[in-house]
Amino acid sequence: MSRYEVDGVDIQSLPKVSLHDHLDGGLRPQTIIELADEIGFALPATDAAELGAWFAAQSNSGSLPEYLTTFDITTAVMQTEHGLHRVAKEFVLDLAEDGVVYGEIRWAPEQHLQRGLTLDQAVEAVQAGIDEAAALVATHGGRIRTGQLISAMRHLDRADEIAELALRHRDRGAVGFDIAGPEAGFPASRLQSAFDRLAHAHFPATVHAGEGAGLDSIADALFAGRALRLGHGTRIAEDIVVEEETDDAVVVRLGELAEWVKDRQIALEVSPSSNLQTGTIAQWGEALDDHPIDLLHQLGFCVTVNPDNRLQSGTTLTRELGLLVEAFDWELDDLEQVAQNAAASAFCTFEEREEIADLIADGFDDLR
Repeated sequence: MSRYEVDGVDIQSLPKVSLHDHLDGGLRPQTIIELADEIGFALPATDAAELGAWFAAQSNSGSLPEYLTTFDITTAVMQTEHGLHRVAKEFVLDLAEDGVVYGEIRWAPEQHLQRGLTLDQAVEAVQAGIDEAAALVATHGGRIRTGQLISAMRHLDRADEIAELALRHRDRGAVGFDIAGPEAGFPASRLQSAFDRLAHAHFPATVHAGEGAGLDSIADALFAGRALRLGHGTRIAEDIVVEEETDDAVVVRLGELAEWVKDRQIALEVSPSSNLQTGTIAQWGEALDDHPIDLLHQLGFCVTVNPDNRLQSGTTLTRELGLLVEAFDWELDDLEQVAQNAAASAFCTFEEREEIADLIADGFDDLR
């Protein structure tokens, strides 16, 4: 049993959906140590607990660029078929252990070619690990459905090639496209041709926006990227003005962009702990109870809750939800709502989304 509860229910036992979870941010510290030893890669620590603590310390800088440097280590041990397969397998097993019934696994294959793999070989190695994990979960009576989100690095120049890669694997595990990396100065429109190609092929995209940059980045993601979801999207709160606040109510005014995102129910892939670490919410405060996620949730935005990088944040989806229960007095109904938001926004078929929604409803009802 986890230490996180809501209304007397262990949150880990609740069915969940994880939409924003990076493969290279979800490694087990012991796995990093063993894979690094295989390739002769030096680490800052060779004890699993110490290495985990190192990642946590490096990730709490309050700066997105500094936070991103921790991935130099994780990607270094994910350059072989064996490394990718093992990391993907353990990633899915850890999701299942945390009560996730549907998860999307985002990663950038172009960052995993240093030891001779091709882009297609890298994607195939990850899919093999995912498939093995799903089979293992099933043999133990569990169930998890997953898909790969193929990411292009927004500051590099391979987006067209990565978009084609995602399309080649759309029937072999790839469910969507993403762009990742430094957001400020690298808008989605810089990769316009890739998004055009995906749109013509009717392939869905989510775009990191509203994390390292603000409203212009979000608007560009929606227009140029045709984003169906916003990776983080937290800074959409910059377009909300609180005009009056009492103990009983808050009166707000939404700008045009915020209205659009709310009215269209464009999913916000919010990652609370990560947002604190990277300084995303600095303008509102430095503690979790300063995070605008509760305001967005109460206003009816399509809020989803995600771990982002489980290693760097020392977190799980259970923990993220538990922290919100503690910070905002969220109840079981709130957790079910964000889970249903995520199910409705998943990059799978309509019928699969309905199945996931039913799993969530039944799971919450059984535990009430």
